[in-house]
Order: sequence, then C-alpha cells, then structure tokens
Amino acid sequence: MDARHVAAFALVVAGGVAALRAQQAPRLVQGKVYVLSPADGNGSNVVVQSGVDGILLVDTQPVDAAQRVFAAVRALSQEPIRWIVNTSARIDHLGGNDALTRLGTTPASVGRTRVVAHQNVVHRLVGNSSVSRDAWPNDDFFTPDKDFFFNGEAVVVTHMPAATTDGDSIVFFRRSDVLVTGDVFTPGKYPAIDLAAGGSVQGEINALNTILHVAVPGKYQEGGTYIVPGHGRLCDEADVVEYREMVTVIRDRVLDLIKKGSTLEQVKAARPTRDYDPEYSRAGSPTPEAFVEAVYRSLKK
Repeated sequence: MDARHVAAFALVVAGGVAALRAQQAPRLVQGKVYVLSPADGNGSNVVVQSGVDGILLVDTQPVDAAQRVFAAVRALSQEPIRWIVNTSARIDHLGGNDALTRLGTTPASVGRTRVVAHQNVVHRLVGNSSVSRDAWPNDDFFTPDKDFFFNGEAVVVTHMPAATTDGDSIVFFRRSDVLVTGDVFTPGKYPAIDLAAGGSVQGEINALNTILHVAVPGKYQEGGTYIVPGHGRLCDEADVVEYREMVTVIRDRVLDLIKKGSTLEQVKAARPTRDYDPEYSRAGSPTPEAFVEAVYRSLKK
C-alpha cells in the first residue's frame, strides 16, 4: 500500500464510531433501490441497488465517510460492490470511490469494481490533488448515455451537458422506477452552477427538462417515478417541475435586465431571486447573489 492509500485509509479509520452516527440507516426508495443520506449533511446522497448480482452504488460521499457508508451498505447485503456510478467530479460525490472499492471487494470477488462516469469527470480530475488517482472512474464514456443490466433491471446513465458542470449525469433504474439526479436537482437549494467547470443556466434547465421527460408521475401527480437528488429529500416529478420553474423564471428576469443594459451589480441590486429566497437560500446552498452572478455570466457568455 503506497503513501496515498495509507493517507486515505487513515482518514477512513479516523471517522470511527462517531462517524457511523452521522450516517442515516438505509431507506428503501422502491424496487431494489435504497438511499443513504448523511445525517450531518457532509456529502451527497448515496444510492444503493442491491440484489443477487451484487451491489451498485451511485456516488460515494467524501473519503472520510467511507467506513460509515460501507457499514450502511453491509446492513443491506454482504455481496461485493460490483459497480459505482459517479454523477459528477465533485469530491463529495466521488471521494470514497477507492476506499469503498477496497472495502467492498475481496480476493474471492470476480473482477474489479467498475466505476462509471462521463469522460468530462475524468478531465476535471486531472490536476485535482484533493482526489487520489485511485478514486478516478475506470469506465468513462463519451456517448450521450451508457446502459447495462444488473440485478434484473436496466440501468441507464445519461450525460447532462453543461448543466451544473460539463460532467453531470443522471441514473435511471428502469424496473425500480427510480431516477438519481446528482446535483442537477437539489430541492431547497439554488443549483450550484460552476461556469469554470463547464456549467450553464440553459444547460441546467435542459437537464431538468430531461428529468421531467423520463419521470412519470402517479395519481394526482404524486408518487410514480421517485427521484433521488444529489442532496436532500426524496422527491417526485412535481418537485422537479417546481424547481425547473424557479430556475426558468430567474433566468428570464436576469435576461430581461441584461437586455435593458444592466450591469452585474445592477442585476444583483434588483434582487431577481427575492420571492424564492425563503425556500432556496439555505445553509449549503449558493447564496442568491452567487446564483444570480452565475446566471448573469452564463447568459452573457
């Protein structure tokens, strides 16, 4: 084990019993899909598909959460972790890749854990010293989507170009009827659009429209396809509709101000998010000013 592995596992061990308390117990979404949410808010939601073929994870939280995530996975199954899908290059979504791969496989396991992400995720990790090379995806794709069959259902990973970043993906478990969105959709928070990483407000709206195209609501618009966001509570299509309308309205307000010749400071002073701030300006969310600036610079670009 080299120095990087020693450092990574030192962080895992350092979490100890206290870290285990920060991980909520697995909750069944529906079908074969469960969600693990960090009780302390440190990290993304982790989705677990469990069955006779083994374990599939969507996102892995930071490396220091690996022990508690693994303990929660083991509460569901003793099968090896066969697949990991990363929805973005953000460290709170993929930092635990290597540690969970090592914890979740044994010498008796057949083949390595396949870690799937869009190739732009790998591009963004180049030069990022905070993520060990061993945590990088080893099965990147460059096509619009990648699909495979696991635990009796189709799993479809679809790239969302230029949404919060240029590497975002959503993951659809077809038979379980569960859609995992990563940071493209985060209820109660403004989207964290990273322009430097290839994000854009129009790409974000396009991605939300794709989610709405895939999801099918149940009776009275409740239930049906369940949606697991990158952070936050379990949702359905109606929640995404509300979120998409919020982003679209703010985009249109900022665009109107741009057409009138307003500067960035003037747009911020106009407070185009003011009626949405009570719901979306919360801890862990981009501030209204930061979100407005991202929208403004995205539209100007």
